[in-house]
Amino acid sequence: MPNELGPQLRAWRGTRGKSQLDLSLDTGISQRQISFIESGRSTPGRQNVLRLAEALDVPFRERNSLLLAAGYAPIYAEGNFDDREMQGLTKALKRMLRQHEPFPAVVMDRYWNVVMTNDATPRFFGHFIDMAARPTPRNLLHLMLDPEGMRPFIPDWEQTAKSLLGRVFRESVGRIIDAQTKALIDRLLAYPDVDADWKTSVAADNTPMIPLSFVKDRQLLSFFSLVTTVGTAQMITAQELRVECMFPLDEATELHYAELMNAAQ
Repeated sequence: MPNELGPQLRAWRGTRGKSQLDLSLDTGISQRQISFIESGRSTPGRQNVLRLAEALDVPFRERNSLLLAAGYAPIYAEGNFDDREMQGLTKALKRMLRQHEPFPAVVMDRYWNVVMTNDATPRFFGHFIDMAARPTPRNLLHLMLDPEGMRPFIPDWEQTAKSLLGRVFRESVGRIIDAQTKALIDRLLAYPDVDADWKTSVAADNTPMIPLSFVKDRQLLSFFSLVTTVGTAQMITAQELRVECMFPLDEATELHYAELMNAAQ
């Protein structure tokens, strides 16, 4: 309903730390008009809703909510990987994953569910655990924090868990925690020895990347990740995707990794 737009817009302003004047300067919409919209005294045109959303860096999924609240139809489609509009992106993602061989690379949605991998990813993690026994869609955060997942093989597990939980907040789409992300965090915090304070922890060092280490047959394997997003996304699904590619942190890891991957399963 239109009267729902005001509270949503006000909440987004608060999230972005913008005053009505700031938003007015960013959009060219008068501060008086913005005040009327937030109080429910005025309903903006669809184009102005989109201008306000753009200025507040509102993700596509939530822009649809603003449009609905103002009485307009959503304009951002969700899309599936097999949709015609997504085929070009899907092919590009598969190409990226293939080109990252022989190292692991995954495509994840906004909730860290793995939607696509290269061949190296299940082969690598399969050396540690039975990946076929993991529920699908496989979730990277559950894989790392679950005592029956990769957790026993991570030597600095507590620091890794802190870093991962911190990433949930830093890398959430639009830098917001929606209801489904909050539910995911609650499930992660339910694991043994996971502290609720970790989700707001900040790394103590100044290293340019956060390493992720595993131990296999007493050999330490240290990696770091590069994360890529779709910079020109026009659909909800595309905007929420990210590609995470793992790289060896040192020459010893590169050597041990090759030995591990070449060993018979």
